[in-house]
Amino acid sequence: METRITARKNPLIQQVRRLLSSKKEREQAGLFVADGTKLLQEAVNHFDGLDTVILTDGVQVQLPEAVKLVRVPEEIMAYISPMETPQGALFLCRLPQPKPFVPAAGMLLLDGIQDPGNLGTILRTADALDVPVVLLEGCADPYSHKTVRASMGAVFRVQPIQADWETVRTACAENGITIAATALSERAQDIRNAPISTMAVAIGSEGRGVRSEILENAGAELIIPMNAHCESLNAAVAATIVMWQMKNG
Repeated sequence: METRITARKNPLIQQVRRLLSSKKEREQAGLFVADGTKLLQEAVNHFDGLDTVILTDGVQVQLPEAVKLVRVPEEIMAYISPMETPQGALFLCRLPQPKPFVPAAGMLLLDGIQDPGNLGTILRTADALDVPVVLLEGCADPYSHKTVRASMGAVFRVQPIQADWETVRTACAENGITIAATALSERAQDIRNAPISTMAVAIGSEGRGVRSEILENAGAELIIPMNAHCESLNAAVAATIVMWQMKNG
């Protein structure tokens, strides 16, 4: 069924703005927002939780029958869209129920990746390389519109797993999986010479790296070889190199 909204004060329009700006609002409503026709197509093809689609006049998309369709004029889309140049499609999805953490060899652990662009890029790359990823404490919201966009729809294809460090540490120990941390240290081993496909490897943020609590409990430390005058890599780039080595080392 198609409805039309022309007023900024409409409850749905106001809810969309709150969902875009607040993780707390997303969690309370059980909804998140994404934008763009390409991402919408990914959600239609791969995600069961597509709830409501808002389209500007003239934009045509094939939608499942159960999905609610709302038409708005361009000025309303410009009012709610986070994009400078809206594509004419914005949509609400139901947050999936959290999945339990299951330890696995060749897994990436993200520690405090706060930039949604970096997080989305890592999730996109992990989807392409079929590498399991776990978000530890301090990571950006995988269901913010910035993360969803940077993931290019990966969050619709593979549900992000979130877990606390203690749960991950205990489960990996019980299953004989070594946790390794990327670090600039004397004992760090070149990733090309380490069996990282058998490990769970932690990547930290650019600002602080992997937190000390994880470093102190890690069974190994790893380093990505690079020019001596370079101090560090972007977190998404470092994660990509580690994942490539996991699959091809």
